[in-house]
Amino acid sequence: MKTAIVILNWNGRKYLERFLPGVIRSLGPGDKLIVADNASSDGSVELLKDKFPEVGTMLFSKNRGYTGGYNRALMELKAEYFILLNSDIEVPDHWIEPLEQWMDSHPECGICAPKLHSYKDRDMFEYAGAAGGYIDRYGYPYCRGRVMKMTEADRGQYDTPEDVFWVSGACLMIRSELYKSLGGLDEKFFAHMEEIDLCWRAQLSGYKVTVVPGSVVYHIGGGSLPNNSPRKLYLNYRNNLLMLRKNLAKTYALGLRREGLGIRESAGKGMKMARKTILARMFLDGAACAVYFCTFKWRYCQSVIKAHRDFRKTRDKVTRDDIISYLKGAGKSAVVRGMSDKWIVPRALIYGKNIFRKLSAGG
Repeated sequence: MKTAIVILNWNGRKYLERFLPGVIRSLGPGDKLIVADNASSDGSVELLKDKFPEVGTMLFSKNRGYTGGYNRALMELKAEYFILLNSDIEVPDHWIEPLEQWMDSHPECGICAPKLHSYKDRDMFEYAGAAGGYIDRYGYPYCRGRVMKMTEADRGQYDTPEDVFWVSGACLMIRSELYKSLGGLDEKFFAHMEEIDLCWRAQLSGYKVTVVPGSVVYHIGGGSLPNNSPRKLYLNYRNNLLMLRKNLAKTYALGLRREGLGIRESAGKGMKMARKTILARMFLDGAACAVYFCTFKWRYCQSVIKAHRDFRKTRDKVTRDDIISYLKGAGKSAVVRGMSDKWIVPRALIYGKNIFRKLSAGG
């Protein structure tokens, strides 16, 4: 196989029935489609057997989440590239070729993705990933075409391939060797933020993450957990902190090393800077929790408290020796792109829809 397109399904029968025919039509001669099922109970497996016998299937005995499901599926497959594709995405013909062509001609790129449009409002960018994402100084993710809950119409303003910090796990292509060398997705995350963590680790390993606008797909969104789910809120708050603790100190140390500091000094200072940033982020989370409390959103408030409690329980931490070892190895050639030194939240509140113009102008 050149490309294995894997849809991880959990009780998404209605999406499989609606969107699988289009995915099947779009396959090239070197592509194979596999549906990995996370113990669905809605008749998804029966649908695949009866209506789509040509689609490969991998059946799991229990729901292992987005991270565990994809890891078990992809670690067993052999292909040059993997595409992770949500079940609630409509694809046009020839959406795969631009991604394959980009990866073939850009060996420095480890992960690429199409532009993500809204399925309902076809000319609007979709919340989950739009035209590629960045993170701000406190780890808040945002996108070209989506900041907080505001989305932008696609007027061709992002029609040049662009290196970004992250792309959406709703639809991304990754080199199979890179996926496996990174150990796949972090299963502690279960779901949400795991693709940002994966893209961050890919960059720390020396690869680029790129949006290829010649490919566009259409995403419904909220297929597993709705946007107002307290469970989703919990995962986002917890996983954001996990991601920062895993990757931020190395990233700071990498920057300090490039400024000319010694390896040991860069490692030590990078750890101190990361601790300060994470503490600041936790304080900001606490402020959000207070707002939820004052606006009677009790379950949201509980989600934030539980997220912080569970974050503190996790014991795996990056040590100074880990960072020193990294700087002597992969850190020699790595560059992390797409981190802003500004805080996106107040800027979005101040500028409103004009934030997109501000960001495009480099402000």
